[in-house]
Amino acid sequence: MRQVFGATTRGVRVGSAAVAIVALGGMVASVAAEGTAAATTSSAVSTTKNAKFGTILVSGKTVYTLKASSTPCTAKCLKVWPEVVLPKGVMAPTAGSGVTASMLGTVSRSGGVVQITYGGKPLYWFVGDKHAGQANGNITDKWGRWSVVVLAKPVASSTTGSTSNTGNSSAGTGGVSF
Repeated sequence: MRQVFGATTRGVRVGSAAVAIVALGGMVASVAAEGTAAATTSSAVSTTKNAKFGTILVSGKTVYTLKASSTPCTAKCLKVWPEVVLPKGVMAPTAGSGVTASMLGTVSRSGGVVQITYGGKPLYWFVGDKHAGQANGNITDKWGRWSVVVLAKPVASSTTGSTSNTGNSSAGTGGVSF
């Protein structure tokens, strides 16, 4: 009788553990799906400071515009450069701190997706940026020239009694200014 009871107990333990693992797996999948949705949609656009570019536009992470090449930005491109799109049901982007609300707009994309624009230019994120203010995507690739949206260039610091040129003539340049 003890063996039967022990087997039943072990079976219950194994069964309970399996249920707990399945439930945990479901929660992880749910959180992962929510994280993906949060990373690919946004409704608020604001600004942050970047040492190289100055005051730049962000929407969770730094945003970019594209001066397109002859190679269209399709599915492969959008994996590297996701569109900044509004969440379903949201009709317009929100202007955060430092953003001119009248410059914000939208453009409709396939599948009912609504992409945020600034000054009429569609906005994109770069997968190489991990947080707002990082600007690793200010580059040219096969899809075109990607530029940080610069609202104000950095103020040059001066040293009393001397002038210094570090040789970095690109500091504060390279983004698209509005």
